[in-house]
Amino acid sequence: MFRIIILACLTLAGFHAPLPADENGPAARAVHTALANIEAWNDELRAVIAVNPEALAAARSLDRERLEGAVRGPLHGAPVLIKDNIETRELPTTAGSLALADNRTGRDAAVTERLRAAGLVIIGKANLSEWANFRSERSSSGWSAVGGQARNPHDPRRTPCGSSSGSAVAVAAGMVPLAIGTETNGSVICPSAVNGIVGIKPTVGLVSRRGIVPIAHSQDTAGPMAATVRGAAQLLTVLAGPDPADEATKNAAAHFGRDYAASLRLDGLEGKRIGVVRSLAGFHEGVDEQLERAVADLRAAGAEVLDELAFPEPADDYGEASYDLLLFEFKHDLNAYLAALPGAANELTLEKLIAFNRRYAEREMKWFRQEIFLLAQQKAGLDSPDYLSARDRVQSFTRNAIDGLLAEHGLDALVSPSNTPAWVIDRVVGDRGLGGSSSFPARAGYPHITVPMGFVHGLPVGLSFYAGAFSEPLLIEAAYGYEQATRHARPAAGYGGWKPRQGQAAESE
Repeated sequence: MFRIIILACLTLAGFHAPLPADENGPAARAVHTALANIEAWNDELRAVIAVNPEALAAARSLDRERLEGAVRGPLHGAPVLIKDNIETRELPTTAGSLALADNRTGRDAAVTERLRAAGLVIIGKANLSEWANFRSERSSSGWSAVGGQARNPHDPRRTPCGSSSGSAVAVAAGMVPLAIGTETNGSVICPSAVNGIVGIKPTVGLVSRRGIVPIAHSQDTAGPMAATVRGAAQLLTVLAGPDPADEATKNAAAHFGRDYAASLRLDGLEGKRIGVVRSLAGFHEGVDEQLERAVADLRAAGAEVLDELAFPEPADDYGEASYDLLLFEFKHDLNAYLAALPGAANELTLEKLIAFNRRYAEREMKWFRQEIFLLAQQKAGLDSPDYLSARDRVQSFTRNAIDGLLAEHGLDALVSPSNTPAWVIDRVVGDRGLGGSSSFPARAGYPHITVPMGFVHGLPVGLSFYAGAFSEPLLIEAAYGYEQATRHARPAAGYGGWKPRQGQAAESE
């Protein structure tokens, strides 16, 4: 039988007590504040699945290091929330599923190791769309059986998008300054955009995936989420690095050791040639109005803007090929990950997860089913000609589309709207997003940054910056220049003391 360890079941009473004078360093204060904010607001927002019982002790240890003159870096002592498909030694890694509620691996993912080494404090685990939104085609972003329904702090009736839902909500509501998400297609970008924060989806291979519950190795990556481009860039510096256990990092060897904060230039748009991909716009008139303002802002900040660009139309069966790619890799990658887990969880397989969900259908499948699991289970191995064809077609089409526009017009980067405004949560019907920019860079394995672009009926929308492989420094320059020129970021109402608007409090889960 599974046990669920969620924040609502934990007592944080001790965190409200004043810190002793000799333990009142900056890290301890930051962690104390974050834990108190999580306790105060998480019942409504459901952003956090579990808190780290060792967080304050870690913060105090880091404060002692600071007093001794040993500062590990600019994020020394900063609290960070980690999506609950990323392993941490103190807490279960559940992917939001009851099947993994007891999955205490006792080890850290590669990104968790790097965060600790840089002096960050793991504050807890973030709620997410269960199985990173790869169980059902009719899912509700931000819902998991372990964590319940995460909610957008700008309007709790509305979606936080996903699958890195809790990571984005916690930053947007002021629970934590920094968070880690993961993305296969849109799972960092969409929640960052609809919650009004900054998200970076790195080039595949720049950040190790070891210790992360997978979907598809062709597209999976972890990435930073923060209130500002500065915070996201500093966090990316920490996350990027080699790992012999992840073959994809070998392709990034020439790009490790960079300080991405060095790209934070106020004149980051000056002289940049930016292309506007209009074929990824036009799905919402309010978003289009914000895009027009963004184009004017880019020009005012010194960019040369080439408008009215479009990606080529894919073949009729391209969508099916891109879906097949994920299904093939999901079955292979998830089974391999589960088999390598310590303890009883290593007996799980995708087939057994399907059976588990049927057994506990009232809790796992109350709102939606597991069609994606069933489709993936039917797939053959990665030596299948169908898989190899799908992989090559999808990657070549998306890479040629992005690289082709950049080369044809001599561009530094492309921009387009990140997302639709947040839709009303509907766990019966499922998600209802209208459009966005995630798929091309995600399928290409290329970097993608979203920055707040403005508001539509009080709901944040983002502007996407993307380009070729390992172009993160250039994209950060452009994104930071835009952010500083426009200052569109706006905290959710009550930031630093969040409360639901009257009549909009979340119902019991």
